[in-house]
Amino acid sequence: MKTIRRELWFEIPQRRGLINITPQVEDALAESKIAEGLCLVNAMHITASGFINDDEGGLHKDYEKWLEQLAPHEPINQYQHNLTGEDNADAHLKRQIMGREVVVAVTQGKLDLGPWEQIFYGEFDGRRRKRVLIKIIGE
Repeated sequence: MKTIRRELWFEIPQRRGLINITPQVEDALAESKIAEGLCLVNAMHITASGFINDDEGGLHKDYEKWLEQLAPHEPINQYQHNLTGEDNADAHLKRQIMGREVVVAVTQGKLDLGPWEQIFYGEFDGRRRKRVLIKIIGE
């Protein structure tokens, strides 16, 4: 069995953002030369997410609105976590909703994604450097 490990680093200038990272994951897979296996994509921070969905601008705006309704940023004093001096409790909750990681099958050297599926990095408390782990295992 072969493995490859890569890191992607992001520093989103805004509080929130979604980035399609499918091309970077595909590059890591091509470099690995793995034909059959699994690919893990993991946001390595507690206020960021890895998820799969459609790369469509209206859907991204819907995510922003929906997540803000579920876990609004303000007023920041509504969260116990923010009593520690933080202002990012909502980002922790948004990450919990969107998930930490995705695992995608690798078949014949390609990510086995469905129609329109893309891999995303979701940032919910930006303005600092964070990383995403790509780990591919297989033959």
